[in-house]
Amino acid sequence: MPVVVADGHGFRLLLRAPAAPVASLLWLPALGVAARHYLPFAEALTARGVAVFVHEWRGHGSSTLRAGRDSDWGYRALLQTDLPASVAAIRACVPRLPAIVGGHSLGAQLAACLLALRPDTAQRLWIVASGAPYWRAFPGPRAWLLPLAYRFLPWAADVRGALPGRTLGFGGNEARGVMRDWARTGLSGRYAGAGMDRDLEAALADVRVDMDALLFADDWLAPRSSLDWLLAKMRPTAVRCGILDADRLGTRADHFAWMKRPDAVAAALAAGLQPAA
Repeated sequence: MPVVVADGHGFRLLLRAPAAPVASLLWLPALGVAARHYLPFAEALTARGVAVFVHEWRGHGSSTLRAGRDSDWGYRALLQTDLPASVAAIRACVPRLPAIVGGHSLGAQLAACLLALRPDTAQRLWIVASGAPYWRAFPGPRAWLLPLAYRFLPWAADVRGALPGRTLGFGGNEARGVMRDWARTGLSGRYAGAGMDRDLEAALADVRVDMDALLFADDWLAPRSSLDWLLAKMRPTAVRCGILDADRLGTRADHFAWMKRPDAVAAALAAGLQPAA
């Protein structure tokens, strides 16, 4: 589904839907990951009755923009321009379905922020392999190295005009503003976007929806302590948390391997949509 936003940025919202969906999902990718990489996950959820719309981050995949010295943006553009356009497109397509918003890694964090800014977006939040990047929410000794990364990566983006994530082995070609906003949360534990007119931390405290969270047993990028820090910012009406290991997943229980073998993740999330016996 083609989407064009007010500032001229365009992208494709990817859709997989069953004949008679029971809910719709707006899915937000991890940092630097193009939407198409979540199609196996979307198809696994479609087989379980969920219409899945995969958002494309500005600067990646089908996006008409690429980050560079003359093309920059931060959380403000992602949260206040691009994501509302995807929400509007979904409502036009499936206006009467119960709505879910969720994501992987940074995508789940920004899904929570979207709910904070627009509470009518969805009635449920799905969190996969995610938590706040705040360095104090990670177990040591790795946690002690994180502040160095949170200072180095925005600096590298400023020097190069955009983060050369593929070269550094973290993220993709990322906008300087995105890296600064992300690093701010990593250092302070608080969510904010440069130039935003809303206090994200205050808005997160008003998020009241059912939440389903899945972590992976060998994923050091999203430990339970970081998830707890994120959840503590909100007031969920109900929370279901699970940790999947390699046997359950049928692949490595790390941050990304599940994307190619998504059945266990899809089954665990879809189970939360079933009425209690």
